[in-house]
Amino acid sequence: MVQPPNKHPIENLIAVMAALRNPDGGCPWDLEQNFKSIAPYTIEEAYEVADAIERDDMKDLREELGDLLLQPIYHAQMASEAAHFTIEDVIKDVTQKMISRHPHVFGDQDAQSAEDVDKIWDAKKEQEKAEKGGQKDKSALDGVTKGLPALLRAEKLQKKAAKVGFEWPGPAQVLDKLEEELAEMREALEKGTLEQKTDELGDLLFVLANLGRMLGINPETALRDGNNKFERRFKGLESDLKAKSIELKDASLEQMEQEWVIQKQKERSDAA
Repeated sequence: MVQPPNKHPIENLIAVMAALRNPDGGCPWDLEQNFKSIAPYTIEEAYEVADAIERDDMKDLREELGDLLLQPIYHAQMASEAAHFTIEDVIKDVTQKMISRHPHVFGDQDAQSAEDVDKIWDAKKEQEKAEKGGQKDKSALDGVTKGLPALLRAEKLQKKAAKVGFEWPGPAQVLDKLEEELAEMREALEKGTLEQKTDELGDLLFVLANLGRMLGINPETALRDGNNKFERRFKGLESDLKAKSIELKDASLEQMEQEWVIQKQKERSDAA
């Protein structure tokens, strides 16, 4: 039986992870895992952190941050077993990166705004690539990870394009573009193939992501809020119909639409 470690908290966590991956007495499930099998959990934990923040639940946030913290330690443990790198290497590298990319804090450069910091950050990234012997990006859009959620990736691609001047003058012009894309979607609905409809829907979502970026609204956050609002209103609709002895499956569309309007009115009243 392995005894739990009794050191500094972070050292304890590292030791626990090493014990779970120990072929001699470790956890069979953990021993079967690899980078690819654990990656989905890493992404999921990040979203659960975001959810706790959105709900302003500090108790859950504390727990979810712990779950998220486990992920780099898990990956680093597997890397250490293969003699690639250790968690100490990861911590050392990111510490040095933060110092290097903040010369306005740890050096003699000056930054008076978030925009100044953004420029410094980009310049430092280019400098780091040059020092590593790598070529500069061949495209202004290079460096946006393909594995990002689609809306987040759209925002990042648009942000990079905007940095080199490929940008609408303002939100009004983006709305004009949205109207254009809506017209194309209507046309696709009338006589287009599924592939054409999918293409037009992608264009609509891309323009909406751009609108959010220009308004300073994170599209992922906006859609998450929209999902939560729909869930809240729909559950309220279900509850009110049940109070009237009406099962949802037996309710007409008209009854559900009336209840939906009531839910919206309730929210407006509560917010007033």
